[in-house]
Amino acid sequence: MFVTVETAARTAPAAVIVAIDGPAGTGKSSTSKAVAAKLGLGYLDTGAQYRAITWWMLSNGIDVRDAAAVADAATKPVIVSGTDPAAPTITVDGLDAAGPIRTQEVTAAVSAVSAVPEVRALITELQRTIAMTARGGIVVEGRDIGSTVLPDADLKIFLTASPEARAARRSGELKGKEATDLAATREALIKRDAADSSRKASPLAKADDAVEVDTTELTLEQVIECVVTLIEGVSAEKAGLAR
Repeated sequence: MFVTVETAARTAPAAVIVAIDGPAGTGKSSTSKAVAAKLGLGYLDTGAQYRAITWWMLSNGIDVRDAAAVADAATKPVIVSGTDPAAPTITVDGLDAAGPIRTQEVTAAVSAVSAVPEVRALITELQRTIAMTARGGIVVEGRDIGSTVLPDADLKIFLTASPEARAARRSGELKGKEATDLAATREALIKRDAADSSRKASPLAKADDAVEVDTTELTLEQVIECVVTLIEGVSAEKAGLAR
């Protein structure tokens, strides 16, 4: 399901802020990037920002299990996210972190770091600033965008999929990087879901007014077209109201 998709460009009638949430393996990144490129919108991977600060903590010897230590160090790294859907970038203190933040070590530690309230407050403010200053609109993907980061987003979408489908997709992503078996991946995803959904600070949650899209039986192309149609509808309505 996770492949590069080339689609004819379309333009949203009016600039919109779109929040796409959901657990890992539902297709958030692939869908969000493709939709943003197709409609000429910006793109922000908020999960990469939490991975970036986690990578910095690990690289600097901070005990990620010590919430107080993580909180004290949270303001030190400088994280910069590019919003070009064709080539999204993320740097930490000027260093390209796109590769290092995807290791299993970071994956295992990111829930603990992202659960620290001080970390969430800093990253949330960064995300809001990027979204609100984006020219022409933006697609922001994460776990708490519609419920916490951008509660006034023009459109909120929550992607879901069965644990089996999510594990298969995530295993496919890791192939060639860090080999992992399907059962282990499924268990890791379920554990991450539990941690993200139960944390006190901005848990993984579907916003009350979000549109839920189950991607289990859909191809990537079908999910993209579904989301594009939803955005075009909201954008056209917004353009009409502005006249």
